[in-house]
Amino acid sequence: MSGLESLYQDLILDHSKHPHGYGLADGDGSWAESHQLNPVCGDEITLRVRLAEGEAGDVVRDVTWEGQGCSISQASASMLASLLTEENRMPRAEASTLIDAFRTALRSRGEIAIDEERFGDAAALSGVSKYTSRVKCAMLAWVALEDALARA
Repeated sequence: MSGLESLYQDLILDHSKHPHGYGLADGDGSWAESHQLNPVCGDEITLRVRLAEGEAGDVVRDVTWEGQGCSISQASASMLASLLTEENRMPRAEASTLIDAFRTALRSRGEIAIDEERFGDAAALSGVSKYTSRVKCAMLAWVALEDALARA
């Protein structure tokens, strides 16, 4: 294992043990929610997103989640929540584009690297694309966000 792969593995384990955005916010009607299940391995995620009015339309204001499963699915949810913090508000359309780009990279079987500047810690999941059985684990929270945005 290269030094970079080892660093990425450590980052994934750190996010799974110390998750960002973990704990569902009160569902007071201002949140859109999605529950996703990976039936192959049993990973589950419930994600809530709250949008706010912005200059460019709706922006993602907050993301919270709860789930259970492998370290990849839990770390991926944590990494996604880290990307979409209140300090880094992102227009809904940009969040959708981010999800599509992440999906494309993960389905590339290692041909497309995940850009660290754009995806932050989630770039550590680049190696997952070589293991098709793990792609759904890494995508679970991102699919939940996509579904919650569609419901919002």
